Amino acid sequence: MGLQLPSALAEGVHRGRRGVRRGARRERQFRERRGAVRAGNCRRVVLRTPFPVALRGGLLTAGVGAAGSPGGERLPHRGGGAAPAAMDSRVSELFGGCCRPTGAAFRGRGGAAPGGGSGGGSKAKKKSGRSRGGKANNPPYLPPEAEDGNIEYKLKLVNPSQYRFEHLVTQMKWRLQEGRGEAVYQIGVEDNGLLVGLSEEEMRASLKTLRRMAEKVGADITVLREREVDYDSDVPRKITEVLVRKVPDNQQFLDLRVAVLGNVDSGKSTLLGVLTQGELDNGRGRARLNLFRHLHEIQSGRTSSISFEILGFNSKGEVVNYSDSRTAEEICESSSKMITFIDLAGHHKYLKTTIFGLTSYCPDFAMLVVSANTGIAGTTREHLGLAMALKVPFFIVISKVDLCSKATVERTVKQLERILKQPGCNKLPLLVTSDDDAVTAAQQFAQSPNITPIFTLSSVSGENLDLVKVFLNILPPLTNSKEQEELMQQLTEFQVDEIYTVPEVGTVVGGTLSSGICREGENLVVGPTDDGKFLRLKVCSIQRNRSACRVLRAGQAATLALGPFDRSLLRKGMVMVSPEMNPTICSVFEAEIVLLFHATTFRKGFQVTVHVGNVRQTAVVEKIHGKDKLRTGEKAVVCFRFIKHPEYLKIGAKLLFREGVTKGIGHVTDLQAITTKENGLEESLGPGQLSF
Repeated sequence: MGLQLPSALAEGVHRGRRGVRRGARRERQFRERRGAVRAGNCRRVVLRTPFPVALRGGLLTAGVGAAGSPGGERLPHRGGGAAPAAMDSRVSELFGGCCRPTGAAFRGRGGAAPGGGSGGGSKAKKKSGRSRGGKANNPPYLPPEAEDGNIEYKLKLVNPSQYRFEHLVTQMKWRLQEGRGEAVYQIGVEDNGLLVGLSEEEMRASLKTLRRMAEKVGADITVLREREVDYDSDVPRKITEVLVRKVPDNQQFLDLRVAVLGNVDSGKSTLLGVLTQGELDNGRGRARLNLFRHLHEIQSGRTSSISFEILGFNSKGEVVNYSDSRTAEEICESSSKMITFIDLAGHHKYLKTTIFGLTSYCPDFAMLVVSANTGIAGTTREHLGLAMALKVPFFIVISKVDLCSKATVERTVKQLERILKQPGCNKLPLLVTSDDDAVTAAQQFAQSPNITPIFTLSSVSGENLDLVKVFLNILPPLTNSKEQEELMQQLTEFQVDEIYTVPEVGTVVGGTLSSGICREGENLVVGPTDDGKFLRLKVCSIQRNRSACRVLRAGQAATLALGPFDRSLLRKGMVMVSPEMNPTICSVFEAEIVLLFHATTFRKGFQVTVHVGNVRQTAVVEKIHGKDKLRTGEKAVVCFRFIKHPEYLKIGAKLLFREGVTKGIGHVTDLQAITTKENGLEESLGPGQLSF
């Protein structure tokens, strides 16, 4: 042993020196990362934050712990692709673990371990309390502030000068424009993402200035949440997240469309009745009675048609529904943000109606309702596949938790998580259990379509019902102001989805304005008719959510009164466009498709029902390029021919076809257009074809 002791001591000294060098190297690397962040060259390696880490640029950024032990690494998040398996174990930690009750102190990963190096830069060393027992506590980071978008970082807003105040107001207008009426302010955060925090007095003064700024632009602010930033300081320091909301000058209110999917008897209509009526269900379906349109729906309790319900939020984030408003007009007048629910059928018998609602009404999001006691059954998987095929972002609501034990609910949640993580789905489930989680879910959900929030609630007891309301209130629109402006600069194109005859008003059509601007009194052409013609008409009046308006903008749904126009000349699937567009129609088109399922082989002559936007018609397979037949999972370019009449299609439009158990998706690649002379456009615009 006497001979071994010097050797052991020498080895210990060598290990100690090697550890010191390793610690210094890691501290130097951390400082370089922080310098890159301040220089605007961030590699997306950020610290754990009290607010959830943002998904930007298709990259999921994990947190870094104490210096010397990086706890976060770059996690590539390929759009629509598979995330690494190691990511699954971090999801709850990144999102759920960060969502703690308001005011809870935060400690970064590894920050509580004694003896770690600081490595946080000169400012961090002053505030980290390194001199007190050598405790490492590095300040957490958010991703650097982006010039575009509706998120603004502000360190403090204490007593700004008049010139500075005017600059801040202009900046707020820009953020509101980027968010189409909504902006999020992070107070106590530097532009590089460093969470510094403010004292109680500084935060109070900053919020006062923010309110003055909001009043200047005619907006309202709502404090979403607060966090204490742990610097081992005697004075507690906080950061605050604030929502600023203002209805744009050219709109009556913000509008989001949410399609409601799910198996029959999963509680879809009941949930919508509770949300829109403001009264809980009695357990026997009382809340859903106001949503049904037909007697047989009331008798069977099953939705067979498409119905619309609205839920409003005022500028302060308070719910506006039929509990305090008697009519839809009053809800629209009192709301600055509207959620339009599209209630779709859950029974397999009405699947074509459900598909038409998804393709025609262009929902921004989808809500998949799953019953806790039955789990994933019936058409649940099919509806989930439809939402994914059409690339509609969706979130999941597990209903009827009052009928089940906690173990049954957990089993349903695990069942959903297992499906969402499968290679064909590649989603990151996020279970929402608090208001903080709901705010996080709304922000992350809009930034990354791979995030899938999951709610558990009861329409009878009201359990967790407020979480869905918080989520819908914060949920931002998918399109930004630039995309909206580009759509509005195009020629007018309105999809005809519904046709009515209203006494003393005449013919009324309902649908969505795909592009351009439609004004009251404007002259348009509608078609194609069965013989391929377009007819002139005049828009007499416009209504949105049963409220009159004079101008309709791209992306908005409305009903248009056409006066004495002959209803028999109209059908679902038509379009109303500007005469200058010179619309092209076709009976034969090509599409690149993927055959999702077919029992045998897909061959020439096979008939399917094709859904393209608001178009729904039977088509026959004319040719399969390069192949004689297709089997399940194979891809090819297929030539289709409509059986009845020509339709208005556009290259690049999403396509979905079905026939029994046969299903496939794809997009239009080529059109064999019928020329203007052939489709009778010139004749239809003549005086003899005027219908108004």
